[in-house]
Amino acid sequence: MEQNLDNQQRLKAIIETAIDGIITIDARGNIETVNPAAARIFGYQPEEMIGNNVKMLMPEPDHSQHDGYIENYHRTGVGKIIGIGREVTGLKKDGTRFPFLLSISEVKLKDKQIFTGIVHDISTLKKAEDALRESENKINSIIQAAVDGIITIDSYGIMEMINPSAARLFGYEIDELIGKSINMLMPEPDKSRHDGYIHNYETTGRERIIGIGREVTGLKKDGTTFPFFLSVSEVKTQGKRIYTGFVHDITQQKLNEERLRRYAAELERSNLELQDFAYVSSHDLQEPLRKIQAFGDRLQHKERESLSEQGKDYVDRMLNAANRMQNLINDLLSFSRLTTQSKPFVPTDLDQVLSEVISDLEITIEQTHAEIIRSPLPTIEAEPTQMRQLFQNLISNAIKFRKENENPVINIYAKHHQKKAHLTATPGDEITEIYIEDNGIGFDEKYLDRIFNIFQRLEGQKYEGSGIGLAICRKIAIRHGGDITANSQPGVGTRFIITLALKQPKQEQTPAL
Repeated sequence: MEQNLDNQQRLKAIIETAIDGIITIDARGNIETVNPAAARIFGYQPEEMIGNNVKMLMPEPDHSQHDGYIENYHRTGVGKIIGIGREVTGLKKDGTRFPFLLSISEVKLKDKQIFTGIVHDISTLKKAEDALRESENKINSIIQAAVDGIITIDSYGIMEMINPSAARLFGYEIDELIGKSINMLMPEPDKSRHDGYIHNYETTGRERIIGIGREVTGLKKDGTTFPFFLSVSEVKTQGKRIYTGFVHDITQQKLNEERLRRYAAELERSNLELQDFAYVSSHDLQEPLRKIQAFGDRLQHKERESLSEQGKDYVDRMLNAANRMQNLINDLLSFSRLTTQSKPFVPTDLDQVLSEVISDLEITIEQTHAEIIRSPLPTIEAEPTQMRQLFQNLISNAIKFRKENENPVINIYAKHHQKKAHLTATPGDEITEIYIEDNGIGFDEKYLDRIFNIFQRLEGQKYEGSGIGLAICRKIAIRHGGDITANSQPGVGTRFIITLALKQPKQEQTPAL
């Protein structure tokens, strides 16, 4: 007797502490016992459930149909769930629904028939399954919609999955590729060697492309080839190796690179020819010019007294013309050497460069009573000498082309610009705009294209100069990843806008001629 009592207490303790819910009902479906877990799962107190029909825990349509289930079982002995178990939906006290796994057993006592239901809440499991399913759907959607091709193969090189982009790149339908060897997408010699590549990797662990990526050539269905960048990753799952290849078509990129290479080669050849022409021509012009100057000087100093007044005027005008030609030749030489004798780019404080230029022009500034208004300028990668030349030319021009009876006022400031949002990594993504504004004589903007061309002068002989200064400024700006333009009105003044890249690409030093 004591042993039976002990067993009953032990069984009750097990039921009371069970994680899963345990509910017993009679033959009419009325709840007789409920363990704490079942009450907690459905959101009731045990006394709220005992004595009520178990259908209170069911949403429609099971709520209305449950009595019929029991009657049918009593009449036919065929159960829908008894002894089988299945996933069903429960109804909590607060009206929410949740999934649970229900298994029912039948016990026939001497005087009555009872059913015991074990309730295993699978809400968390279902949420995890739904989340996994959603994640899988997202991944599949990403793969299917990806612009780049994605192909998975097994350790024998057999294609297991191909996304639409990959099939389109190679000119096939997806079902033409599934189950076939990946080497059908390769021209020779890779086609014949690919199986060996996989075998070598799996036996030695030495990869040719896995985890690295490289440019390769693909073979389309129509027999044509195309370049693409291939990166391959390896995944080990369930004792099996799967390789995933990401195919990025670089046909247009390679064509652009080749066009650019040929254009650069042609441009370099053309520039060298022009530089040679300018350099040689300038040197060849020096000798006859020196003779003109030398004999002109002799006439002026040794034969001047024997010359008529008209002859003296001719000699003076001849020497003036020779001097102007000498300056033109020197400026032409400077222009031709601007690129060939350039130095590497280094971090350059434009504020410091401007201060040095203003210091060099101190006497001119004082003589013309010029006022320089300046704001902070950035530090950029540049050639300091060319930056000094750029500022000196533009500030000197602003002073030179001042209005009569009005002191020149020159305003210098900068603005930072980012060409495209979020892009800062490549040289040229970020630029600075340097503004140099004056209150000088200005010019008609219909002549804007002319002022930056070599030897172009809008004011004729009224102002000294060869007309090369602004051409040099443009060449410097272009070399530094930018350009130069201007806004102007006659009699109002001019604003020069110089764009310069903050960072410059690494480049080799070009040897001087």
